[in-house]
Amino acid sequence: MAASVTIFHNVVWSRHKGAVLSALYSQSAASPIRYTMVQIAETEYYRVGFSDVDYSFHKYPMHQLYAGCYEDVPRWKMTARLTWEVIKARSELVVLPGYHRPEYWAMLLACIVTGKRRAVFCDSTGHDRPRRMVTSIPKRLFFSLCHGYFGFGERSREYLMSLGARPERIFTPCQAAAMPATYQPEQVVRQRLSHRADGKPVFLYVGRLSEEKGLDTLLVAFAGLRGQLPAATLRMVGTGPLAGTLRQMAASLGIEDAVELVGSKQDEELSQEYYRALCMVLPSYSEPWGLVVNEALSHGCPTVASDICGCVPELVLEGETGFAVPVRDAAALQAGMARAVAAFADTQATAERCLAVIRRFDPASAASNIARGCAAMLSEPDLRQHAGGVHT
Repeated sequence: MAASVTIFHNVVWSRHKGAVLSALYSQSAASPIRYTMVQIAETEYYRVGFSDVDYSFHKYPMHQLYAGCYEDVPRWKMTARLTWEVIKARSELVVLPGYHRPEYWAMLLACIVTGKRRAVFCDSTGHDRPRRMVTSIPKRLFFSLCHGYFGFGERSREYLMSLGARPERIFTPCQAAAMPATYQPEQVVRQRLSHRADGKPVFLYVGRLSEEKGLDTLLVAFAGLRGQLPAATLRMVGTGPLAGTLRQMAASLGIEDAVELVGSKQDEELSQEYYRALCMVLPSYSEPWGLVVNEALSHGCPTVASDICGCVPELVLEGETGFAVPVRDAAALQAGMARAVAAFADTQATAERCLAVIRRFDPASAASNIARGCAAMLSEPDLRQHAGGVHT
C-alpha cells in the first residue's frame, strides 16, 4: 500500500516552489509515496506588483484554499481552516509551510493530536536572523516536535542544528529557481557571448526595491565605482516602496545618468538582463537564500553579494562565480564590484563556471531531496520517539 504525504505551501505566487513541487509530482510516478499539494492562497501583500501569479509553473494537482492575498483571510478563519485540513488529511506525513505564524502552531498541534508525522520547511539562517532568547525558545519547542526539516542549504542546516534539530533529520538543499519556458541551458554560453560582445561594465540588481535589500549601500558603492570606471552603468529590475527614494538618492550622488530603474521584468525580458550584465549585485541586509543568484548563475552571470545571503557558501565561490562582501559596507561592495570587472572579463570561462556550480540546484534535484526526506521519515516505525524532546 502506498504511503502518502500532504505538503502545505503559503502562496501560488512562488514560481520556484511550483517548479519544485511539479518535479516532485513527476518523480512520484515511479515512487510508492503519493503526494497531495495544498496551496493556501494566491499571493501575499508584498508580492503584489512585483510579478504576476502564474499557474503554468504548477504542473501538479493542486488544492488551493483561498483566492487573493494570504493576509486578506482573518487569522481565526485561516487557523480554523488549516487545522481542519490537517485533521482530515489522509496522510501519514504532513509537511508544514513554516513555524512563524500562529496558524502553523495550530497545524502542528493537529498533527500531534491525530498522530501524523510532521516535517517543516525552514527558510531562516543564523546569518540572516541572529538568535535571540525570546524567539529561540519557541522555535526550539516547535522543531523538537517535528520529525524532519527541509532547508535551503548549509546555513539553514546550521541554524536548525543550533536550535536542537537532529542533523540526520535535516534534508538539504531544497531550493531551486523556476526558469522561463524559453530558457535553454545549452544556449547560455552562446547567449552570454553575444550579449556581452561589447564588454560594457553593466551591473544588475534584481529584486524588490525595499529597505532590507541594501540598495542605499549599493548606490553609494556604485557612485564610488563610477570614479574609477566612468563607463559603468547600473540597471535595477523590480518594484517596491523605495523607487522614488532611490531616484532621488541617485540624483544627489550625481549618478542619475548611469542608474536606470527599469521596473518589473519577467521571463525572456529578465533573461536578457542577466545575459547583458557583467555581474549581478545583491547587497541585501536580510536574505535567507537569494533565488536571484540561482537565476543569475543559470544565465552564466556571476554575483557580488553581501555575506549574509544564505546562498553564499554554495553558490558565491570567490573569484569563480562571484564575491561575497561584508554586509552594509559600501567600500567593500565597491571593491567587490571593481574586482568583478577583471575577474569575469573572460565571458565564456565565467559562464561555464557558473553553469557547473548551479547544475545541482535545479527543481529536479530539490524535489529529489524532499522525496528522500519524506521516504526517510515514513520508513522508520519508531520515528515518533524522535520528536518531543530538544536535542543538543
